[in-house]
Amino acid sequence: MDLNRRDFLKIAGAGLGSLVLPSINVSAAAITDNTENAHAMLYDANLCVGCRACQIACKKRAGLPYVTDENQMYEMPVDLDGDTWTLIKLYQENETFSYVKKQCMHCIAPACASVCPVAALEKTPEGPVVYHSYKCIGCRYCMTACPFDIPKYEWEEINPIIQKCDFCADLQTAGKQPACSAACPTGALIAGTRGEMIEIAHNRINEHPDNYFNHVYGEDEVGGTSMLYIAPVSYEKLGYPTLDSKPIPDITWPYMKAVPFVFFGMAGAMSAIYYWTHRNETAKEE
Repeated sequence: MDLNRRDFLKIAGAGLGSLVLPSINVSAAAITDNTENAHAMLYDANLCVGCRACQIACKKRAGLPYVTDENQMYEMPVDLDGDTWTLIKLYQENETFSYVKKQCMHCIAPACASVCPVAALEKTPEGPVVYHSYKCIGCRYCMTACPFDIPKYEWEEINPIIQKCDFCADLQTAGKQPACSAACPTGALIAGTRGEMIEIAHNRINEHPDNYFNHVYGEDEVGGTSMLYIAPVSYEKLGYPTLDSKPIPDITWPYMKAVPFVFFGMAGAMSAIYYWTHRNETAKEE
């Protein structure tokens, strides 16, 4: 079938419309109304011994390759990346030290989901923020929006996708713990409802105030997260950003609503320019 320029522009416009129209209907954050009963985890840095059992369990469950040292013996990734979704790191200053677990925070109002124009990232009512690779168009807006610098892109792959912790959504739906918390031998990582985790965190701080920095990280930051932390030192020292309680989607959504109209405006402008520059040729063809 022959396809002239006019038909091509019509088809291209329809395709563009099908791409961006879903973003009009994407809610700002897909926030659940029952956050206190959603799945959550609490990490207690005082109980962590740095064994990295959680790190190994995460890779085993997700089928991710191990990153070994020069002797090919130990799982020793340097930072989160496409092959590492959870990571135990060490903070040390003089005689003060603390381990810290890095992973997706699974925000109550996730910035990554709010800026995704095709709903490839979704906040589920159960708590996890999951990623649908078949929807992703590779724009990487999620990487820019995340205040915790969590989503990672597979730069070295031929067909790259975004990678991040999915909170073992399949296991939690089946009534099981996330792989990382199930593997923790010391109780430094526990799972339950968000309400339970917050209560336990505050009880530990109140019972041993000299052992903890007086703040539950994730309780209020950017509207709250499903991953919660208590530690003996400030979270800024552990590498976590200082954030207020305002959900980021409240800021980003007004701009994201304008994206479809910007796209349509660009498509219309480009069509007009093409018609103007090729009008004589089009007249001859007709």
